[in-house]
Amino acid sequence: MSKKKVLILAAIPHGLRLDKEIREIEEAIKRATKRDSFEVKIITAVRPQDIRRAIAEELPQIVHFCAHGMEDGSLVLEDDAGNSKYILPTALASLFQLHTEYVKCILINACYSEKSALAISQYIDYTIGMNQSINDQVAIVFASGFYDGLGYENLDSQDIIQRAFNEGIVAIQMEDFSQGEIPILKKKLLWVENCPITPDRSIYIERPPTEDKCYKAIVQPGAMIRIKAPQRMGKTLLSEKLLDYARQQGYKTAKLDLKLADSSVLTNLKTFLQWLCNNISEILELESKLDDYWQDETGINTSCTRYFQKYLLPNVDTSLVFAIDNFELLFKYKNIFSELCLLLRSWYETARQNDRTGKIWKKLRLVVVNSTEVYPTLDTNRSPFNVGLPIELPEFNTSQIEKMAQMYKLDIKLGEQGIIKLMRLLGGHPYLVQEALTNLNSQEMSLEKLLALAPTEEGIFNHHLRQQLKCLQDDYQLKSAYKEVVRILEPIQLQPEIMFKLHSLGLVKIIRNECVPSCDLYRQYFLTYLG
Repeated sequence: MSKKKVLILAAIPHGLRLDKEIREIEEAIKRATKRDSFEVKIITAVRPQDIRRAIAEELPQIVHFCAHGMEDGSLVLEDDAGNSKYILPTALASLFQLHTEYVKCILINACYSEKSALAISQYIDYTIGMNQSINDQVAIVFASGFYDGLGYENLDSQDIIQRAFNEGIVAIQMEDFSQGEIPILKKKLLWVENCPITPDRSIYIERPPTEDKCYKAIVQPGAMIRIKAPQRMGKTLLSEKLLDYARQQGYKTAKLDLKLADSSVLTNLKTFLQWLCNNISEILELESKLDDYWQDETGINTSCTRYFQKYLLPNVDTSLVFAIDNFELLFKYKNIFSELCLLLRSWYETARQNDRTGKIWKKLRLVVVNSTEVYPTLDTNRSPFNVGLPIELPEFNTSQIEKMAQMYKLDIKLGEQGIIKLMRLLGGHPYLVQEALTNLNSQEMSLEKLLALAPTEEGIFNHHLRQQLKCLQDDYQLKSAYKEVVRILEPIQLQPEIMFKLHSLGLVKIIRNECVPSCDLYRQYFLTYLG
């Protein structure tokens, strides 16, 4: 049996913690029942290039960072001159995207590393980070407990990494430390965002012609694609498929997830745009040169445009696909949102020009991903939401649900009637269908019990349903209107603005000028809770 390689990247240039943490890890593996299954490789990797080369050369299954972390999620390394070098979460995510074939678990034993763990979890099965500052001794105790757990005998049905993580948490608690809730385990997201279940990268259900339209658009010079849908409809993974396709065409890609922008980044437009520029530079492995191109006196948007036009784009030898995920998080920051929209719109329109400047901007292709639950207000002449290719993700149809059931090996067990029952209850909502199939696949409950409990607080959809209920309770007009929608068994006509908002929440399907509940699950649940 081949050994699992644990690669320890000692990214702390000096200090006693480094030696002690490595010693504890080695001793834990020596004690392990399965110690012959592991090989430990320790590399002092205080520079970004050390880390990049070590992972590529060692091909590890587990990567352990012993490092210092900053509040924005960055890891502190060194440059060639020995100065501090900050590696952003997005840059780490891009690094590990290249190593998904063999890296299965990453432990970032550093303060404030949860943001890096979240970013990396798009690509790696298991990532562990810290949600705040952590005491050095506590970090060492957690690492020791984690590797103890990794080396124990486990039942075939056990999740080994989850077991090891739990062992690390218990190790902290038994030492009577108060920091037992600091380590956080992130599991790779499947094809629906925010749905941490057993990872299987092979499961992706295409919804023709959506993917083909995206692929055709992204190869167009200066393209803009706008992917929108309610939460948990699969927007993030579609954007990942699109970025994968772009890389197959030889394009460079850079993705910015606005969930990783903390409050300090969102204080003002200048801070945000400089954060954006630094992130893109890191992802493209270019040195940040804001001091060379940023001139406040010419305007903040102009400075950002200059940085792209005179530095980033000329230093990319092919097209660059720049994706912004969770764009809706900016809606409440009105100044940043409106100015960024104006900026994206101007880049898109400049790429339509046939002059020298237009030629530069044709290299940039934009992908904007947002949830529709929040409704921005913006001048149509400034908005990027009325240009480019709009992609609104549809629900699954019956054949797509059947295909998903096949991938879960439930098609025979459910049969045609079982699929029909699921479709009748859930419509084709991707997240709800996946939740149902996941539970059925784990044999936690029968289809009959799942269907009976679904619209209740005991059912598996209770959290999702409560979220939707809160959205309605926060808006009296929506609540009153939806009460009528679920009460009446026929399609009902509402005021256009109300119907639009309910549709944006994913609560109704629009049939011409009327609407009905999106699925019978919603009708049953909200009949009870809207009174």
